[in-house]
Amino acid sequence: MFFTQYYLDCLSQASYMIADEKTGQAVVVDPRRDVSEYLADARAHGLTVVGVINTHFHADFVAGHLEMADATGAWIGYGRRAETEYPIRKLAEGERISLGDVVLEIMETPGHTPESISVLVHEHADDTVPYAVLTGDALFIGDVGRPDLLASVGVTAEELGGMLYDSVQNKLMALPDEVRVFPAHGAGSACGKNLSTEKQSTIGEQRATNYACAPMSREEFIALVTAGQSAAPGYFAYDADLNRKDRVRYDATAAARPLALAEFTELRAKGAVVVDTRDPQEFAAGHLRGAVNLPADGRFAEQAGTVLAPTDELLVMAPQNREEEVVTRLARIGFDRAVGYLRNPEDALEKLSDEVTPASRVTAAHLKAALAGDNPPVVVDVRACGERQAVGFIPEALHIPLSELPARAGELPADRPLVLHCAGGHRSSIAASLLRHRGFEDVSDILGGYAAWALATTDA
Repeated sequence: MFFTQYYLDCLSQASYMIADEKTGQAVVVDPRRDVSEYLADARAHGLTVVGVINTHFHADFVAGHLEMADATGAWIGYGRRAETEYPIRKLAEGERISLGDVVLEIMETPGHTPESISVLVHEHADDTVPYAVLTGDALFIGDVGRPDLLASVGVTAEELGGMLYDSVQNKLMALPDEVRVFPAHGAGSACGKNLSTEKQSTIGEQRATNYACAPMSREEFIALVTAGQSAAPGYFAYDADLNRKDRVRYDATAAARPLALAEFTELRAKGAVVVDTRDPQEFAAGHLRGAVNLPADGRFAEQAGTVLAPTDELLVMAPQNREEEVVTRLARIGFDRAVGYLRNPEDALEKLSDEVTPASRVTAAHLKAALAGDNPPVVVDVRACGERQAVGFIPEALHIPLSELPARAGELPADRPLVLHCAGGHRSSIAASLLRHRGFEDVSDILGGYAAWALATTDA
């Protein structure tokens, strides 16, 4: 058996290729949109991709099923409840897909979404214990998939939570302890709230350590898995819908192009959003007025999808030689309107010096003094709910998680100073730049975030 996990750190996303080396037949599960790595691996190992399976309609990235099918002629498989604009093979409970001696078996595991499936991997057709189970977003390492993403289409978290209870407690936990668990996401993904950094586990380990796998009633399970979920990033609904559609295929050769400074300036003047992907400190030292800071070193794609809109025309300013990487990462979440980038952003900033402005970043000590002054700023905490509960918070702070800020920015006063903070200063730079982009004038963020505040107040 050929079995490979492909892990994309930026999106905490895992995909898989499983094949029978004797027959050369392979299936790819949950591929990302830029599929060249899968195709190269298949060629290198003499494999033919005959099928592509998506465990569900992904919300956090645009899956590469259409690109894989176009490149290989493979069929596309989903759970039997899926409805799409393109032809699919509907996969039902117990269906076995033979690749030779290697066999894949479908388990219907709804709950994260109604059409969700898991895939049992049998190294040999007559094995009584499966080699592994690919659990999609039903079961993670340390968590289960959130059941609250479909309220907008009329399926409640409680309904999905009940389905997830049956899938996890009655089906997945019924598998033998030694079965390996390979999920579709890891730590950092917004598809759950407590995901581990580990890339694989076993049913036995999850039975012993995963809070959602412990024996409990259906009511207890639903209450547990629906509590404490932060708002989903704004692009999730867009991507989930896009994955149902017969959409435009990803084409690396048709991606954004380098722009001359005059063209860049003209597009910016017409309303294109400048996406500055430099480090927050570099951004703070000087950036184009109105630019949104989305550091490339981090969860760039997810954060871009949180604060930008798929309809925005985007102009990329990236660290040298990372421009095409940034454009690809935008395309992975379906943001295809990156119209171009600058090859030399530092040179551009020098030539556009009249349009360059610094960003205010204040120390924790400065904020402490300001809060005791005559015109105290409004402090905004952009961390997720669980972070506040785990480590504490500034008592005066409003809590608006970054994922909610685009929709809730109107709640903030435009006539008072604003000071934003996250855990360490990364997300607060993003949030502060978004507010400046939207016209807020007196916006700062805290250097070092809540960690610096906690240290400063403890020392005091």
